[in-house]
Amino acid sequence: MSDIEQAIRCFEEGFSCSQSVLGAYAERYGLRRDLALRLGDALGGGMGGLGKTCGAVTGAMMVIGLAHGRTVADDPAAKFATKQRVQQLVARFEARHGTVVCRDLIGCAIDTPEKIRAAHDSGVFDRVCVGLIRSAAEILEEVLAAALPEA
Repeated sequence: MSDIEQAIRCFEEGFSCSQSVLGAYAERYGLRRDLALRLGDALGGGMGGLGKTCGAVTGAMMVIGLAHGRTVADDPAAKFATKQRVQQLVARFEARHGTVVCRDLIGCAIDTPEKIRAAHDSGVFDRVCVGLIRSAAEILEEVLAAALPEA
């Protein structure tokens, strides 16, 4: 199964969008899946349910960090490369969907248990979020595979 399909399956199992994307790619970059799921949990629903940056996007950003993030403070090339990839991810996602803002993408707020239940009952997570996870993971694959221009 591809990492993209793993991300979708993870979401269908009940994990958040951010957990699903990060969890699908974690082991490829040396992070245990259970730790990835914990890390990603805080970012679901647009960063803690606040409806801000889409969790599929923040999950993908964390994967970029795992793949290319710096481990030495004085590594400007790695810092630049990571930021460039994140910027590409966001630009491509916005080009496809118009925004990275969760509440705008799904058309509702999910900052209370009642609003989450209403969103769930409306089918928005199945109808919209699965496609956003697929899209973020597809773009992530492209960004990870692409060479960057020199700084």
